[in-house]
Amino acid sequence: MVAAGALAAGAAITVPLALNAGQPEPRSTPTSSASAAPAPSPKPVKKAGVAYYKQAGPQATATTAVPPMTVNVSAAELGTSLDPGAVGLSLEATDLADPAMSSANADLVATLKGLGKPLLRFGGNAVDRRFFWTSTGEAMPGDRRGDKAHPVRTATPKDLERVKTLLDAIDGTINITVDLGHYDPARAADMSKHAARIFGKRLVGITIGNEPNGYPDNGLRPGSWGIPDYLNELKSYAEAINSAAPGVPIIGPGTYSEAWWKAFAKTELPQQRIVSFHYYPLSSCSGSEPGDEPTLANLMSDYMHPRVRDYDRRAMAPAAAAGLQTWLTETGPSACPGSNPTTKNHASALWYSEFALNGLQQGIKRLGFHSSLITCVGGPPLSPICSGGKYLQPDGAIRENPSYFGLAMVSDLGTGKFLKLEQSGGGLSYAYAVKHRDGSTNVYIANKNDPQKDAQASVTLSLPGKPKTGTMTQMAGPGYTAEGSTTIDGRKALPVANNKRPMVMNFVEGSSVQKFPLTSGTVTVLHFTY
Repeated sequence: MVAAGALAAGAAITVPLALNAGQPEPRSTPTSSASAAPAPSPKPVKKAGVAYYKQAGPQATATTAVPPMTVNVSAAELGTSLDPGAVGLSLEATDLADPAMSSANADLVATLKGLGKPLLRFGGNAVDRRFFWTSTGEAMPGDRRGDKAHPVRTATPKDLERVKTLLDAIDGTINITVDLGHYDPARAADMSKHAARIFGKRLVGITIGNEPNGYPDNGLRPGSWGIPDYLNELKSYAEAINSAAPGVPIIGPGTYSEAWWKAFAKTELPQQRIVSFHYYPLSSCSGSEPGDEPTLANLMSDYMHPRVRDYDRRAMAPAAAAGLQTWLTETGPSACPGSNPTTKNHASALWYSEFALNGLQQGIKRLGFHSSLITCVGGPPLSPICSGGKYLQPDGAIRENPSYFGLAMVSDLGTGKFLKLEQSGGGLSYAYAVKHRDGSTNVYIANKNDPQKDAQASVTLSLPGKPKTGTMTQMAGPGYTAEGSTTIDGRKALPVANNKRPMVMNFVEGSSVQKFPLTSGTVTVLHFTY
């Protein structure tokens, strides 16, 4: 279970102790010609009795210079927003029948709360293969196939009632997936009816089948089955579901194929539609496509950010043309089974965090990172969370992998409107800004440079106002490959509340220009009030 936020020893200091001793003064970087050059900032004056953040300094091996980073945040809104439940988890449909999915599971409740008000999506490969819904006590059909780690499971209304207690405890929402692999619109409608009754407004949508574009390849449909066949079945399901659960949106197609996104977006249904897609960028498991292989070099390449941005935009295009939202309902760095350099390490924490904001700033409304409650020992290493205990013998404790802490930093931004900004320098660093209803702003900077090789980045940040306060929280780790060492403010804990955080290093009250160094391998959230 993640610990409640508490300020770690060494996370802040009270003047007159020095910060970043021995580090060079950050250099100012000219802004883009599109913005006015910032006025020279006054020298920082530390106030007695005020705690200033003390980040982990660069390692002795981190000697490669990083170009100074300039971030100019505009007062103008970008046109996209960070909404409640933007970051969530994707789980298997069979997890609906797991007794651990309950408000009685205090560890799970605490962990999920760390993601804000998350959307829990239940679907995955299980829904069309080893999942069975019944509200009348029917026996499991003999054609469902599972194994010890992935058993077949039956879900009933009582299971949904138990999951509802979990949603209430975390103030979360749910997206269920109904079985399309075994064609049965009436059964799907029955599940939808009970889900709508039990979950109420927490049910934000229903998906019909999981990755139907892959059905011919996995034997769920003949080889000749394609988009026209899917659309016919989709319409039959949608009509039956709308009769049983009027007004509940259909989220689809939940595929990794662009042609299917376009077809879904153009297809009229009786209820609201939301376009969903799945994306695992590094899924060349055999290595036949070197740029898509799940390697550390690919995960942390400078090509990853624009690659993700462009893919997200392609997925959003057909939805935008139809006036629909786009959700990324199942994602992660790689769909390849087993451990690889993209899992369970600090690099994954950096990747998950910045990957999420990349998509959210583009306009994707919800993201579901694929997860599992199988034991950490022997379970899917991709999952941000897992259960304690011996293999397949969970002990009730919930553990967080490094990627979870990356997502928690995104959740820490809260809700608001993305602001326009300009950025230059910083190497493998990316900045985002969010304006809140109270007028405050959060600035997020992911410094994804290698903490074992790269020196600190000197940051010059221009704000859209003159701040009265500026606080910060920071996720850090000793190296890309480090496992179990990712922390927030020096602890495996969630950030403390903004009003309890230390001030930004070198903070100058009333200055629209702030200068500070950022250690490589960090994600930093800065909060400014005006």
